[in-house]
Amino acid sequence: MAAAPEDERGTNVIGGSAHLYGPAVQARDVHGGIRIYSSAPDRLPTPRQLLPVPAHFTDRAEEQAALDRMLGTRSDDGAPQPLIVINGPAGMGKTTLASRWLHTHAPAFPDGQLYADLRGHVENGPANPGEILGQFLRAFGTPAVPADLAEQASLWRSVTANLRIAVMLDNAFSAAQIRPLLPGGSGGLVVVTSRSRLSGLAMDGARFLRLRPLGSAAGLELFIRGAGEDRVAGELPAVREIVSLCAGLPLAVCLASARLAARPGQPAASLAEELAPDEDRLTVLEIEGAGTVQKALDASYAALGPRPALLYRALGLLPVPSFDVHTAAAASGRTPAWAARRLDELVEANVLESAGPETYRFHDLVRVHARDRATATLTGTERERITRRVTDWYLWTATEAQRLITPIQLTLPRTYAHPAQWSAPFGDDRAALDWLDTRRTHLMAVLRLAAEHGWHATAWQLVDAMWPLFLRMRHYDLWIEAHRTGLDAARRDGHREAERQMLNSGAIGLSAAGRTEEAADWYTASLRAAREAGDRRDEGQALLGLGGCRMAAGRYAEAVSDLDRAVETWSECGYPRGVALARILLGEVALAEHDHGRAIARFTLAREGLLAVSDPHDAARALAFLGRAHARAGDHVKGAAQMREALATFTASGAAHWQARTLEMLADSARERGDTTAASEFRARARDLYEVTSPADARRLG
Repeated sequence: MAAAPEDERGTNVIGGSAHLYGPAVQARDVHGGIRIYSSAPDRLPTPRQLLPVPAHFTDRAEEQAALDRMLGTRSDDGAPQPLIVINGPAGMGKTTLASRWLHTHAPAFPDGQLYADLRGHVENGPANPGEILGQFLRAFGTPAVPADLAEQASLWRSVTANLRIAVMLDNAFSAAQIRPLLPGGSGGLVVVTSRSRLSGLAMDGARFLRLRPLGSAAGLELFIRGAGEDRVAGELPAVREIVSLCAGLPLAVCLASARLAARPGQPAASLAEELAPDEDRLTVLEIEGAGTVQKALDASYAALGPRPALLYRALGLLPVPSFDVHTAAAASGRTPAWAARRLDELVEANVLESAGPETYRFHDLVRVHARDRATATLTGTERERITRRVTDWYLWTATEAQRLITPIQLTLPRTYAHPAQWSAPFGDDRAALDWLDTRRTHLMAVLRLAAEHGWHATAWQLVDAMWPLFLRMRHYDLWIEAHRTGLDAARRDGHREAERQMLNSGAIGLSAAGRTEEAADWYTASLRAAREAGDRRDEGQALLGLGGCRMAAGRYAEAVSDLDRAVETWSECGYPRGVALARILLGEVALAEHDHGRAIARFTLAREGLLAVSDPHDAARALAFLGRAHARAGDHVKGAAQMREALATFTASGAAHWQARTLEMLADSARERGDTTAASEFRARARDLYEVTSPADARRLG
């Protein structure tokens, strides 16, 4: 066959072919379409020539530096690290990075650089190792290539034993595909790129570099270089939005910039609007004749086995940004052990990433693809069953947390379409509160989903189950939103008791957030509904709330009247805990009016009553106020000791808001007795806690 002219170097890379670049042999075409070039290292093909698709423009300086360190790492016998695996999701720029980096290190491998596309994620792939080995051996002049793979691998190691070559194995599928292709000797280097992690190559001494999405600055630079500075002049805010919607995926950024460049009359803001909806994003990121994000993700999905593919689709339907093993088990309708194995497979395939201890998430565009696959392959009934299982899992787990944290408080009945089949992922009240707090945005997303689907009973039950989260952590915005949703759901469900529960607990949130007039309206509605239903316990709750609103407005006489009626009502219906809670507020009124003796008496009775009904949290609240009352009365030692005891209880339970409240009381008491140093320390600690639970209070403390 005729020799290939030098100006064709690397422009016709085809799947499964191997190419040798370097001075080892004369330029000629050989079997299998392999091109071998005789050229000095400075004439090696550029990364753009080497790639089958246009290169993504980004230097990836940090990643190249990491590769340099791996190359410089030496084992105990002084040999260079021979095997580097660059992995990451589809479209992340693995091939570009590897080829650019190898190009800069060409002088270190004077016997040549080999490239092979292993077709790990194409329709007719992956390539057989024997196919590639045969091409490699022929490239080095082997006249007769053995038919047996083991013999080929042995001969390959012998041929390369004393050579200093670099081998790039692109688009690998598995560790088993790589091992026969590893050259002999210690003077070479193998760089593997793969959408899978190929963790099995660790036993072969591999070092791993996982590519992450581009940062916003790098993504913006890549987009501008693709579309042209003039093309995006004056539209940088819209361009930043486009880059954000591409979620740091270089291929997506390149396709978006090419789309904008090809439409000179289209404003960047218009493209941003097209990309915004999840259902259209992958379709918009298509350019005729080019590799697309959709095609790349389709190929990764096709390589999954049936079980990880099932979980991939199910997870794509979830309304939450991350998930753990139990959520995955609920989504798939399988056991946690089954889900854990499938999650590992999805992580290994680089379509899912670890987001922390036992927590996983999709890259944003992969999430869109997973949802699209679910929509395309599952019926509406099947999709609803998945989301309902997950919703019920969150409801059941939140209810278990509620029972641990506030066991004596009223819990309304629960109804499940898919009851949980395994135990809750926590064992005590502190862990249960941590679970609620770390998943508060997930719980809100599931609540919104339930409301959208018309699962009204599930919606208000979920709000009811989240009560300990709101009570202890005081996320006021979520508290109020949840109860607006829960109140609407209870009314749509026709559940009058749930409606009163939503009114009362929602009003507490409004009052705590300083929206006392609106809170009073909710309490008034609750009082009216309770009297219509003849529910004396709920009537007392509404009176308690109204008394709190009057107290916050400084209308102490009206507050005492409401609170006394609450005590009377609850005494008559036999609810001692409610009586004790009302006495806390009556003590606060007395404290505000500087009647320290009456305040101490009421807080003491309140604490005794709450301890009698096994309510340690509210008993600690009464104790904190009791300590403050003693300090205000001049007994600073006793008062500080009681407040510190209450603080210890709140710290042990994780009640951050009440830790802050008690620290603020300690600060005020220290200031009053002239200890400004202690006052400043207590105040600073309170402010730090308020930053998490109540930013308005943090600002108040300066």
